[in-house]
Amino acid sequence: MSPSENSLPSESGSETGPFAVDARGVRRVFGDRAVLDGVDLQLRQGDFVALLGPSGTGKTTLLRILAGLDAADGGTVVVPRSRSVVFQEPRLVPARRVWRNVVLGSRHVRRDRDRAVAALDEVGLAGHADAWPVTLSGGEAQRVALARALATEPGLLLLDEPFAALDALTRIRMHDLVGALIRRHNPAVLLVTHDVDEAILLADRILILSDGNIDVDITVDIDEPRRRSDARFQDLRQALLDKLGVGRAARAAALAAIGN
Repeated sequence: MSPSENSLPSESGSETGPFAVDARGVRRVFGDRAVLDGVDLQLRQGDFVALLGPSGTGKTTLLRILAGLDAADGGTVVVPRSRSVVFQEPRLVPARRVWRNVVLGSRHVRRDRDRAVAALDEVGLAGHADAWPVTLSGGEAQRVALARALATEPGLLLLDEPFAALDALTRIRMHDLVGALIRRHNPAVLLVTHDVDEAILLADRILILSDGNIDVDITVDIDEPRRRSDARFQDLRQALLDKLGVGRAARAAALAAIGN
């Protein structure tokens, strides 16, 4: 099978190349519709990239292909051997204590408990190591999922709307926590989100996926800490909303079209 016919992400060579993620010409077809139609995406180690786009444009499909959870119908994908995913739901195993959820699948109990507790300490939950998942709040459960994802020191961290189910205050705390942990562990990160503000607050680059391809790739050139009140934040937010078809310019064009 040639590389272009290989439907699974490649496991070889990405750590020695210039990119942690090197996806070229990626296609994914459902029925007669190409959800992804020749997508190119490159991430270097330490890049934090946010992926925006309307529902149904293939954001999660692309993430699943990078994670090895879905098969591409064409193109080539090279990713690190070690990669982790955090989903919108924590996906903890109710019958396993918190620390065992962090090192799920491993059998080196003593060594793994130490590693799990260290990972939980990073997210402020070392004291919950022996708790059952049912006793955790939504924010705590998602912090456990984040600890599990980072415990393997992944070269690629994939975040699929991980804060969408959290209340506003918990989301703010999670944004701060994720930012700090990413700087410490330095994986390449792809965040799928519908939240434009979240993308600007966290990412170094913002992409918009539309009509099966990436048609916007913007570098976020705003100093840390980023604040919504910053004029540059507001300008970028407005530009992205317009690109997504929900900004002032887009609404004005739609009203003008109706008027005509």
